[in-house]
Amino acid sequence: MTVDRHRRRALASGAALLAAAALGAGVAARGAERVIHVSARRFAYTPNRIELKVGEPVVFELVTEDIVMGFSIPDFKMRSDIVPGKTMRVPLTPDRAGTFIFLCDIFCGEGHENMNGQLVVS
Repeated sequence: MTVDRHRRRALASGAALLAAAALGAGVAARGAERVIHVSARRFAYTPNRIELKVGEPVVFELVTEDIVMGFSIPDFKMRSDIVPGKTMRVPLTPDRAGTFIFLCDIFCGEGHENMNGQLVVS
């Protein structure tokens, strides 16, 4: 009887460990986001064209060495200031396909109105 009890506990513990490992692997797979580095300078973004997949989680890492600028994707209601010397991290998981504009939404001088790029989601 003692052997059966120990065997059941061992089997239950092993099953619990396997379930926890499977759950952990699923969380890790879902949390794996692609990092996209975007550099802003008067009056351009690099890169100025970004391609994503619907449902693909990404984090934009935004930097500038110029002045305070903005990064906005109005169709996804996403925006951030970009502060010189800091890396601004902004998550996005696009929920629809299409070609969308991203732009600077803080006036940064003459040429500001042309500071934009394309986000292509397929």
